[in-house]
Amino acid sequence: MSESPAITTEMLDAAAAIAGITLTDEQKKMMLGDVINQLKGLQAIRDLHLPNSVAPADVFDPRPVGFVLPNMAGNHLIAVETPKGFETRPAENLHNLLASEDAEHEAMFAFAGIVQLGDWLRHRAITSVGLTKLYLRRLKRLNPKLLCVITLTEERALRQAEQADQEIAAGKYRGPLHGIPWGAKDLLAVKGYPTTWGAGGFEHQVIDEDAVVVQRLDAAGAVLIAKLTLGALAQGDLWFGGKTRNPWNVKQGSSGSSAGPASAVAAGCCVFAIGSETQGSISSPSTRCGATGHRPSFGLVPRTGAMALSWSMDKLGPICHRAEDAALVMAAIAGADDQDLSVRSDVRFMQAGAIEMDSLRVGYLESAFAEPTLRAAAKDETAEQRAQRERNFEQQRYDSRYDRATLDVLRGMGIKLIPVKLPALPFSSISKVLGVEAAASFDEITRNGRVNLLTEQSPNDWPNQFRTARMYSGVDYVQAMRARSVVIAAMAKLFSSVDIIVTPSSGAQLTATNLSGHPAVILPNGLRGDDAPQPLDRKDGSRFNVGGPGTPVSITFLGQLYDDARLLAFARMYQEKTRFHLAHPAL
Repeated sequence: MSESPAITTEMLDAAAAIAGITLTDEQKKMMLGDVINQLKGLQAIRDLHLPNSVAPADVFDPRPVGFVLPNMAGNHLIAVETPKGFETRPAENLHNLLASEDAEHEAMFAFAGIVQLGDWLRHRAITSVGLTKLYLRRLKRLNPKLLCVITLTEERALRQAEQADQEIAAGKYRGPLHGIPWGAKDLLAVKGYPTTWGAGGFEHQVIDEDAVVVQRLDAAGAVLIAKLTLGALAQGDLWFGGKTRNPWNVKQGSSGSSAGPASAVAAGCCVFAIGSETQGSISSPSTRCGATGHRPSFGLVPRTGAMALSWSMDKLGPICHRAEDAALVMAAIAGADDQDLSVRSDVRFMQAGAIEMDSLRVGYLESAFAEPTLRAAAKDETAEQRAQRERNFEQQRYDSRYDRATLDVLRGMGIKLIPVKLPALPFSSISKVLGVEAAASFDEITRNGRVNLLTEQSPNDWPNQFRTARMYSGVDYVQAMRARSVVIAAMAKLFSSVDIIVTPSSGAQLTATNLSGHPAVILPNGLRGDDAPQPLDRKDGSRFNVGGPGTPVSITFLGQLYDDARLLAFARMYQEKTRFHLAHPAL
């Protein structure tokens, strides 16, 4: 690391321009000594070499003034129907089917839900070892196409599966996740295995602990089979080994940053996975890959042992085939620990069952469901830019029909929809706090140049964003967090009139609710038809190769703070009505 240059009054002029203030010559002379001493103090802090695991002393709290926790007592989970084709099969035949490499038989297990698989395991119609081997086999076969795995945890998995079978045989049943194979986004620490964060320069990093969510899933008897990909330092779908792919069209990226979890679940390579979201990292890949993703309320799931990107925005949550699967996983991983102080000790997750539709207030973001309009051309627009703008419009117009069809389905379920509006606030400007916190998380690698080892180095990627964030002053960060308090109050007012909000998965709501900490469920909402507009660029791996015939669309349901159980129960009702979640790619 090179020595910093001596600070001069001329430098203060440049810094003042960035900070948006004007300084006189006298003021600059007055400041100079203090600025020099201030930098010496900063160096003393840098010399502490704070690891990523150390959180700031202040803890973000998404609760608005006067917040009252939702009533979560007395809820239950209703059993689901047995998939057709299995209800009459003798239990002893399932062992042979599980071991079969016949594609149809394999798919019937690979895409089954937690409730069905758990029932078979509990009644010993199948074994956890057999199920684990099936998913490991699929991962090994499909990973060369999908690039969704960083590290297989095969030895650990088979040991856990053998233990699960022994315990179940002895009558020690731990619950619905006992013996169920799952995958972890590789920002979760697991003892004895690398935790790479998907980033060049961290390929061999080992963190000698199990993340709290890993510990809790171990305690529930779940079987960890793989550490799955994420875009470098939780951005996008490009990691040091390549680009993770969308199982519905392997020429497309899976989106990210929970790239591997969404891809692997959608491809039937694990029953569920744990992803993370700071601003879209569960929502976007769940949409692209046609999975069911749950972004929990901020402060519901502990992040201890997970890579920190933004302490005030990071959230861990499940990516599954079904909303009810997500509820079962949340029941295992939610709740306070003794290290992540953002997780509330007075909040519990209790699985919700039947909902009284007459009393449920469901809103929809009215403007987000309007027919799209073609954006006006810029004065200096090129022919290529015009073509891209028009193609984007055609895609938006085509996809909007799926969004509006959701409203028709809900009305058909007897729900009276209430039009609502998102508060008119500068969400994207306020969300710059994410970049500032991320820059602090990775301050040392930015200063020592290690950040240059990351695969992506474009203006939108972390290296440039980390450097840019250093120009954002401490005063501006505090002001942005004060503006975030305004967002929290405005979102609380919005949710005072509704319990659930239906919205397209993209748009301003994504930033707004990540800032306010509200939960979301992202659901598969159908497949684009043969008449769908082609992607802007059909080249293999192009960032503009998105959408097109045969690829999934999604819809998002938003819930009140810490009302995740009712939100997931509502999502399950929608899935039972539409059954879009039962579609799976033909790999």
